[in-house]
Amino acid sequence: MKHARIRYQDKLHLATDAGDGALLLADGRRVAQDDVQWLPPIAPRTTFTLAINYADHAKELAFKAPEEPLGFLKAANTFVGHRSQTLRPDDVAFMHYECELAVVIGREARNVSRAQAYDYVAGYTVANDYALRDYLENWYRPNLRVKSRDTCTPLGPWLVERDDVPDPMNLNLRTTVNGVETQRGNTRDMVFDIPALIEYFSSFMTLSPGDLILTGTPDGIVNVQPGDEVVTEIEGIGRLVNTLVACPGDTA
Repeated sequence: MKHARIRYQDKLHLATDAGDGALLLADGRRVAQDDVQWLPPIAPRTTFTLAINYADHAKELAFKAPEEPLGFLKAANTFVGHRSQTLRPDDVAFMHYECELAVVIGREARNVSRAQAYDYVAGYTVANDYALRDYLENWYRPNLRVKSRDTCTPLGPWLVERDDVPDPMNLNLRTTVNGVETQRGNTRDMVFDIPALIEYFSSFMTLSPGDLILTGTPDGIVNVQPGDEVVTEIEGIGRLVNTLVACPGDTA
């Protein structure tokens, strides 16, 4: 089943996909998808993001694939929903999208083995993890100004239940900018797969329901500009639409 969080008539609602462009609200009403404000399908808690977790992306950046997961944390302020706007500072020279499969943790996890990892997954969604390349100091540990900007991580539109995704490690990803395909890949090309990531993070800290793991992006990142419509989509998970708008540059 596909779940969503939306705002409708100034109220927050949980909803499911009703087909034919409609949503079914928890109170039984059906509403058109075009008539709602989409929110991230979950309210993220701790968010883990992976650097250079696709071999082709490592090659694109002229880096050797890592020998252990390169994880860093992302702040909650950065998340917005489907059909949202993302701010692009007008003094930034290079800002790019990253289409990523996001794994949602469903129950408390500590010292989880690879064999049990999927038992702790609630489901999956699509993330577009924008980065502002100008402020990048270290590809292996991107800093807050690169990865935790307001509005710079669209998420959604759906939370797709785990059991509705038979093989999350064989899903096609693609990104289009203004209708032109710029990125294509498959989750099978991850350096560290989902079980490995859950095993790794849970080995030294407790994962809780609502935590997110953003699993990295394949190659094909390009600079985007105000006015661009960026669509990140993952087979069986969803199609996430986002538009860039200009905003004043940093004052710091």
